Amino acid sequence: MNLESDKIRLIFLGDITGRQGRSAVKSFIESLDNKPDFIVANIENASHGFGLTKKNYEELIEAGIDCFTSGNHIWDKKDIYEYIEDAKNLIRPINYPSGTHGIGSQIFEVKGQKLAVINALGRVFMPPIDSPWQVVPQEIDRLKEQGIEHIIIDFHAEATAEKICFSKYLAHTYNTEDNALIKGFFGTHTHVQTADEKIYEGMAYITDAGFCGAVESVIGMEYETSLRRLSTSLPERYEIAESTITQINGVEVLIDRTKSTYIKRINVTVNNKNNERGEVNEST
Repeated sequence: MNLESDKIRLIFLGDITGRQGRSAVKSFIESLDNKPDFIVANIENASHGFGLTKKNYEELIEAGIDCFTSGNHIWDKKDIYEYIEDAKNLIRPINYPSGTHGIGSQIFEVKGQKLAVINALGRVFMPPIDSPWQVVPQEIDRLKEQGIEHIIIDFHAEATAEKICFSKYLAHTYNTEDNALIKGFFGTHTHVQTADEKIYEGMAYITDAGFCGAVESVIGMEYETSLRRLSTSLPERYEIAESTITQINGVEVLIDRTKSTYIKRINVTVNNKNNERGEVNEST
């Protein structure tokens, strides 16, 4: 058997934000010379910055995304309740209370190997939620019993320390020198890409993957409305930013049977004239 052929090339994309983010991601995926084996993207902000419509969900499936993770904004578009039960590659945070619509993890077969993706919410500076420190290990134990070879986690959280500590806890608990069950732990939510990508205990890690959205913005939102809201503390509806230049943030990871061996940050720009698919450029 060719061991090189067993390796899984995975791309994880940070929060896709609005129409510009969706268009740029489609351009980015089309531009790839070597298509990855599996693409995961966080889509809780994909429909005008808040939530995900069924139309946009189907649009992003067609673009080539294999698994969709989310966060606390996944419920913002109310038609989510009409299709989430049937959207088998869309997962919501697993630590919502029992009985919540949707699922918090999903198993995929990639190159003949079982790969599971788990989505979870943090609790520091976030709305009240069940403890990820209890719920996620329970789910990992359940998946381990099913013979899952690889687990990828999207931890949607605000606090850097919480992301770092939780990732270390899971790596210390489930990974050994010879075999890492947790192959990837990727932070989302802040929309600001961190520069701390690394392989830790056989696990590919980044504190925050960043976001896919307008460069000239405040984490994807229009500057003027953000300024009024932040400077006055008065209610102000956020508006999605419009710009010809969109950034694509994420990570590319290489996984073998026992561990992750490579991680690289993705930080490119897309020139989307008239919000159509445009030219992808490497960021400087």
